[in-house]
Amino acid sequence: MTSPREVITHYAIKPRKNLGQSFLMEEGIIKRIAGTASVAENDIVVEIGAGIGVLTEYLAQNAAKIIAVELDDKLVDILKDRLSKYHNIEIYHGNILQFDFRAIGEGRKIKVIGNIPYNISSPVLFYLLSFREIIDSFVLMMQKEVVQRLVALPGGKEYGVPSVILQMFAAVEKVLDVPASCFYPRPKVESSVIKGFFRERPFVDLRDEEFFIKLVRDSFAQRRKMLINNLKKSKLLEYVSESLLKEALISAGIDGQRRGETLSVEEFGYLSNILKDGIEN
Repeated sequence: MTSPREVITHYAIKPRKNLGQSFLMEEGIIKRIAGTASVAENDIVVEIGAGIGVLTEYLAQNAAKIIAVELDDKLVDILKDRLSKYHNIEIYHGNILQFDFRAIGEGRKIKVIGNIPYNISSPVLFYLLSFREIIDSFVLMMQKEVVQRLVALPGGKEYGVPSVILQMFAAVEKVLDVPASCFYPRPKVESSVIKGFFRERPFVDLRDEEFFIKLVRDSFAQRRKMLINNLKKSKLLEYVSESLLKEALISAGIDGQRRGETLSVEEFGYLSNILKDGIEN
């Protein structure tokens, strides 16, 4: 295996700031990320932001197929040159937010691994969520603060819309923290690695998933306000009377004077279903 430093030196790679490029240099952490993914011989893996291909090589030792997604055309050329000896690696030149996961499943669920640029972490996560029926698991390195929000529990300042929505559809955990000193160039923020498995069914069977997502967002519209006050101003519930809203909260066992950040994922699911039924009936 060639080290990240050797690859960067050999190809005289200059990271592009406009793409948020920052290469992980610590091989021990690269190996740990590969191990966390638990890639087996029949697995199809999509790697987001393959970069210089060091992690790609580790993954290729076990997987049936690796699809290495990279946006930077210069890095794509380097990947093709470096990894041409691997017959189980395909290089995809393009934006992950335009990648069609359904086209490559081959009847098997996909594992997704990647180092996500900080400026697109939320869009990427919600894009993966839209393909959750064919994605088995994901191991992603993101900004530490983002990971803390995604795995947060009710009651804390990190707990919010991303926490509730992701945890409704996936079981997630933080695997490790990665100091900024492990990257070149050194980013201004710390990183963490998150691992998740998409659930076969949501944590609560939802009557309407889109309704649930909008309800969660409206519940956190103004964090310091009581839940009932946020919901009164929700366009989603503009035709719901205050009395019906209060009845729904009582039915869900939720005190409307609580703040949205105190509700569990389960409580949000129950409230969503009750309100949806109330609107339709």
